[in-house]
Amino acid sequence: MSAAALSWRTPAVVITAGCLITILVFGVRSTMGIFNEPVSSTFGWGREIFALAMAIQNLLWGLGQPIAGAIADKYGSARVMVAGLAIYAAGVFIMAESTTPEMLYISGGFLIGAGMSASSFSVVLAAFGRLVPEEKRSWAFGMGTAAGSLGQFLVVPLGGQFLSAYGWSTALLLLGFGMVAVMALAPVLASKREDDPAEALQTAPQALREAFGHSSYVYLTVGFFVCGFQVTFLAVHFPAMIVDLGLDAGIGAWAIAVIGLFNVLGSYAAGVWGMKRSKKWLLCWIYALRSVVFALFIIVPVSDVSVLVFAAVMGLLWLSTVPATSGLVAQMFGIRHMGMLFGFVFFGHQIGAFLGSWLGGYLFDRTGSYDLIWWICVALGIFATIAHWPIQERAVERAASPA
Repeated sequence: MSAAALSWRTPAVVITAGCLITILVFGVRSTMGIFNEPVSSTFGWGREIFALAMAIQNLLWGLGQPIAGAIADKYGSARVMVAGLAIYAAGVFIMAESTTPEMLYISGGFLIGAGMSASSFSVVLAAFGRLVPEEKRSWAFGMGTAAGSLGQFLVVPLGGQFLSAYGWSTALLLLGFGMVAVMALAPVLASKREDDPAEALQTAPQALREAFGHSSYVYLTVGFFVCGFQVTFLAVHFPAMIVDLGLDAGIGAWAIAVIGLFNVLGSYAAGVWGMKRSKKWLLCWIYALRSVVFALFIIVPVSDVSVLVFAAVMGLLWLSTVPATSGLVAQMFGIRHMGMLFGFVFFGHQIGAFLGSWLGGYLFDRTGSYDLIWWICVALGIFATIAHWPIQERAVERAASPA
């Protein structure tokens, strides 16, 4: 493709298109929690069935992420993005017609999860990594992450309005049409930067051996597991928990939206921070503060105000881990295989997401309360804080020609 044909795909255009895609991808995904109670009540299911579907979704999202990232690294992000959005839309449409647990597992679980793996962080951020100059890369990662949170703020209330006005099935259909519409933006991410000569000879298997042989990469992956556990537990179960505590269901939907709004600030600030300051210490602070916030919420009497304050503070800490985590991957290993390598780190995140979603429903059905899983979130935050301490923030030492 000629330089003239690519000239309009400036970093600003690419970031804008990637952010708009991310707004809808993560916005629709963030509505899943508000469908928990109505879907379960319609069919007389326990919470564990819907929770297991969401757990499968998160696991498939993580399993497919390294594969989608590797394909995007080699062939560019546009084709991968179009395929992912199409699968995602199909999952939402079929979920709207699901009447059995098996249909819910296939649609809301397998299809949406697979679609997200090819249309979310690893693909969008890998495109940013190739197309944005290095000095602005951390900022671009922050913008992409903030866009997902903005989608959470904008789309969850819209989904709640659809749910109230038309019922859960029609609400899902309307959200699915939005996924189809945003496919038109995917070709903007097609352009690629040339590989760094120092990275060009390294194959994907060599990159994987290098990364998994590096202790800092392993620590980063283990820490990101905790992020997935905490945020997915909240996204899937917090709206239902609010109802169980005697508050209006609308407060639960607004809490998820407030988390998204404040995470726009948190993610953007994390991206700016990572341009000049330590990313690993930022991650340590984020996980430590999460534990404090979780503990305070369960101790303080619950009210509309305490829920929204908790949501605002958690929003600042929500996905602000992503710019720092993806930035560390790029800093340590370069951008040649960034989509794949961040995909494996994100797989760790999604294993945590699977357990946070499923275990939340499992323990609730057996104890009648979310208290135990809440305190598990506190303990995991402390663990993640400690896990990030040994990370070395520098590029790996690599021979001129990889062995």
